[in-house]
Amino acid sequence: MPATPTPSQGAAAPGGRVGVALGRIVGRLAAFGMRLVDRPMAALQRVVGARRMPYVFLLPNFVFFGLFVFLPIAINVVFSVTGGTALFPSQRPYVGAEQYAYLFECDSYLSPSSCREDRFWRGVANTAWFVVFQVTAMVLFSLITALVLNRKIRGRGFFRAVYFFPVMLSPVVVALIWKWILQRDGVLNAAITSLGGQKILFFVDPSWAMFWAVFVSVWAHMGLYTLILLAGLQAIPADLYEAAEMDATPRWRVFSRITLPLLWPNMIVVIVLSLIRGVQTFDEVFVLTGGGPGTATLMIVQYIYEPAFANQVQNFGLAAAASIVLALVLFALTMAQLAAARRKGS
Repeated sequence: MPATPTPSQGAAAPGGRVGVALGRIVGRLAAFGMRLVDRPMAALQRVVGARRMPYVFLLPNFVFFGLFVFLPIAINVVFSVTGGTALFPSQRPYVGAEQYAYLFECDSYLSPSSCREDRFWRGVANTAWFVVFQVTAMVLFSLITALVLNRKIRGRGFFRAVYFFPVMLSPVVVALIWKWILQRDGVLNAAITSLGGQKILFFVDPSWAMFWAVFVSVWAHMGLYTLILLAGLQAIPADLYEAAEMDATPRWRVFSRITLPLLWPNMIVVIVLSLIRGVQTFDEVFVLTGGGPGTATLMIVQYIYEPAFANQVQNFGLAAAASIVLALVLFALTMAQLAAARRKGS
């Protein structure tokens, strides 16, 4: 009797032939595309030379950064040394360092009320306090959370995801959620009054307003820094901990002599990123408190925003000068932190 063809021999054979034919077509198209790209690239290499070809591939990035980073910085510098209310630089009169002199005209820099532009210095003072408390809390709680999530606990993957979820939300959404919770008739006050307490006006008292601004910022961004520290913890060789356990080394000594030194590069990244984020904070605090009460939570970036876009008479030069000062301060702080990290590493 003739053998009965199996399904793989009968039904799959046409499909196999189609797959082979399709693979040949794709291969020929890929080879054609490679030849199409190879010819102009080979001609370009003959013109510029093999050593200059990496710059050709970097050129699109240079163009992008030139148009969207370096050119805006240059325009900002031009605006900072010009005056008037016109938008186009060609229509703005040159005033030199007048905008900077206006910002720094103070009897005492420690007393914002003695400054001619007191809102700028109140924004500087508020931002400084915000950065001190926010960066300290961010690093501390991120480190504690990373240490806990690095242990073998039940539901570790779930908690890692939960801590990272706020990072995926828009800062405006985060601020609106917490404003809904903390406002006079919000969820938190509803819970307090249901237990027989009195409503707390969180956004009326300056101390409460700054506290919640720091808290919301830490809550929203802690997941990212926890992830960075967690990656550093997982890169530490387990043999070191096993050797320390065999020597009966106390836990605090293991942390101070093994974990913290090996985690220091990740800590530097967290400190620098949280510092830059803290100085540049705007959206969350602006939506949450609007800079109030009064100027209790007015940040430097909000001050830059107001004369350029919020005030009826727009002063682009003053806003540009303030942003240049902020950029220089950020650059100096970052360089100082990196230099301190290098000295400690050496």
